[in-house]
Amino acid sequence: MSEHFPDQLLAQLPGLLVPWFLRAKRDLEWRNDPTPYRVWISEIMLQQTRVEAVKPYYDRFLAELPDVASLAAVDETRLLKLWEGLGYYRRARNLQAAAKKIMQDHGGVFPSDYEAVRALPGIGDYTAGAILSIAFGKPFPAVDGNVLRVVSRLAASREDIDSPKIRRELTDALAAVYPAGQCSEFTQSLMELGATICLPNGAPLCLACPLAGICLASRNGLTDEIPVRKSKTARPVKEFTVVVLRDASGRYAVRRRPETGLLAGLYEFPNLEGHPDETALKTAFHAVKIKRSGTARHVFTHVEWDMTLYRVETDDPPAGFEWVPRDALRSETAIPSAFKAALKLALDSDPFPGGKP
Repeated sequence: MSEHFPDQLLAQLPGLLVPWFLRAKRDLEWRNDPTPYRVWISEIMLQQTRVEAVKPYYDRFLAELPDVASLAAVDETRLLKLWEGLGYYRRARNLQAAAKKIMQDHGGVFPSDYEAVRALPGIGDYTAGAILSIAFGKPFPAVDGNVLRVVSRLAASREDIDSPKIRRELTDALAAVYPAGQCSEFTQSLMELGATICLPNGAPLCLACPLAGICLASRNGLTDEIPVRKSKTARPVKEFTVVVLRDASGRYAVRRRPETGLLAGLYEFPNLEGHPDETALKTAFHAVKIKRSGTARHVFTHVEWDMTLYRVETDDPPAGFEWVPRDALRSETAIPSAFKAALKLALDSDPFPGGKP
């Protein structure tokens, strides 16, 4: 028995959601031939990333790394370049670590046992449930914010959906109603409803919802109040000056970040904390030309970066950087999304009119 999610409500979900899903589901590449590998890659990519943004990255990734063996064997530099633009690069490193574990411990075959899947690097309860239900047809729920929102509104629950206790309670309650032979469709129907109908921002599309007839929040006008989440602490903001630094031969300066910490092991453009004036920048980077080129902001999970961008040209390249041609920035060097505005400056135009490419 579930304390906050009535059994009689949850028992109605498969019969209402699965037929709706089969009629209304979006055509997504990873839903075609949902092998464990394809489901796994898509679910990791979709963490913290919108579906529309993931599509081209998923196609590119699968074209070059179509299976566990190729993912385990790829050079990390190439892996990170394939991941460029998706952010949260630890996800990519965990994918490769998990692929190597599958090759070593499971003979290259993706495991179908919950504990074995859960033990793979980067796979938590949600991803394990998604893989096991969608790819293997097993009754393991995949409970994330979408599912918590859907069922909280269904039951008009005012419990904090960020509570691990509530997440475990809902996971257990849903597992009890999984329909035999339709576990994959049921998991995906809950995901689809949360992504397309029972929306997180703005008004949910209750008139189009297959659960409208039984949803207590909709019936009682509570959809703008539910789900309930504890208030989050404001992110700290850090200020940086980022320099797109080019030498006389048309190469750009980058450097590799430390192997631990934020954006570990990825390449960045030269940057300094705070907002030093142009005189200080000229001295630091041996500048012969300098131009302020706008601002950018990047939001991480726990911190925000406010960046001021400068384009700088030097004929005396300072030490401590790697110098790469523009083509290498485009095709080889993994530049994280935090520096996408600086990368655009380097790729889209010369720092100064009349300069060399």
